[in-house]
Parts: sequence; C-alpha cells; structure tokens
Amino acid sequence: MFGVLFALMLSACVSQKLDGGRTDANPSTEKVDTQNRSSIRMQLAVGYYQQGLHKVALDEIKHALQSSPDLVDAYSLRALIYMDTGETQLAEDNFLHALKLAPNNSELANNYGWFLCQNGREKQSLQYFEKVIKDLSYPTPAKVLNNAGVCSLKLKDVAGAERYFMQGFREQPDNPSLNVNLAKVFYDQASYEKAKFYIDRVIKAEIMAADVLWLAIKIENKLSDQLAVTGLSTQLRRRHPNSKEYAMLQRGAFNE
Repeated sequence: MFGVLFALMLSACVSQKLDGGRTDANPSTEKVDTQNRSSIRMQLAVGYYQQGLHKVALDEIKHALQSSPDLVDAYSLRALIYMDTGETQLAEDNFLHALKLAPNNSELANNYGWFLCQNGREKQSLQYFEKVIKDLSYPTPAKVLNNAGVCSLKLKDVAGAERYFMQGFREQPDNPSLNVNLAKVFYDQASYEKAKFYIDRVIKAEIMAADVLWLAIKIENKLSDQLAVTGLSTQLRRRHPNSKEYAMLQRGAFNE
C-alpha cells in the first residue's frame, strides 16, 4: 500500500513540474519553473531518442518548445531525429534554426556538417568541419577530423582525407574509426605495411567487426602472410558467417 501511495505522490510531483507548478509564484520563479519543465521534457526526449522511439521523442520536444520556444537543444535533437528518419528538409530546417539561435555552437556545426556530407554537399560540409576544428575548446576534435576525412574521400580528395585522419590520429591514437580509415587510405595507395600498422591497432583492441576483419585479411593477403590470412579468416567465419564479407572471402574476391 505504501509503495502505491509513494508512486502516486511521485507521479503527482512530476506532473506538477511539467504542468506549471505553483500558481502563486513570482515571475522569476515562473521562469525557473519553465526552464525546469523544458529540461525534464528534453531529458525524456533524449532517452526516447536513444531507444529509437522517434515519435515519442518528437512529442516531448514539442512540449519543451511550448515552454521554451528558443531552446537550441530541442531544435538540434529534432534535426537529428528527422535526419535518422530520412525527412531531409525538416532536418535541415531544424539545423538551420538551431544555428541561427546558436551560431557558435560547435557540436551543432559538426552535426550539420555531417548532415550535409550525407546528402551530397560535401564541399559545404567541410566549411562547417573546419569551423569546429578551429575551436580549441571542442572536447572531441578526433570525431570532427574523422568526419572531415570521410567527406574528403567522397570528394576524391585522398590527400586531404589523409591529412584529416592523421591529425585526428595525433589527437586520439586509439580511435578505431581513424585507424580503420587510415588503413583504408594506405591500402588503396598500395602502402600495405602502413595499412597493416593501423589495422593491427584495431584488431589488437578486439574490435572484430566484419568489415575490419575483411580489410585486415586483404592487407595480409597483399603482404603474402598466409598464416595471418588463415587466422583472420577463421575469425571472420566464426564471428560473421552470414556477412557479405565472409561471402567475398569464400569467393576469393580480394580485389573487389
């Protein structure tokens, strides 16, 4: 009985926070209450987004914006949701509105840059990535450098991609995405020893994704290390028997 009463009291408390709290509060208190309601809604929205519950997350964002119409995080998260669901124009509208409200927000600029890169606007994306790279306070420079490198590859700018990836590697040598991308760049340049150096760092970190193992197999095959090829092939077969990479291994499609 006590548990039921406690749950009802807690629910009432949360409802009071979301619905406005006290009616006799002064203006400054009302402002704080509004901010608290928006914060709670955004926490819920982020949680739902992380669970893939996009419609519920969007509903929470709508409620947050009703309380705080200029909430940058709400527009930013809504842009990411629309990006995930393929609603490109809505995603861009929300990104641009958020950037209008917070033009110096580097995380937002990085996300919008990635959106542009994924939608065939790679040159424009690099302008946003460069802006973030220049922000020395940005906490994860390796992430944006990797993004810039990927988009440079889409532009067939291999030298630019290598430069971004190497700069990212210097920032965070254990970043698996950077190591894999450097291995790909050097493999395509037929610099197989360099490619092996970077892919080995990923394998030693026990990151055994199918594409990682397949790249490692192709590199070792170019280096004529059949013992390594056999060991990596066993890992690919055991871990990813239904993958396209294992099907390529079975066909001996090392050069596709």
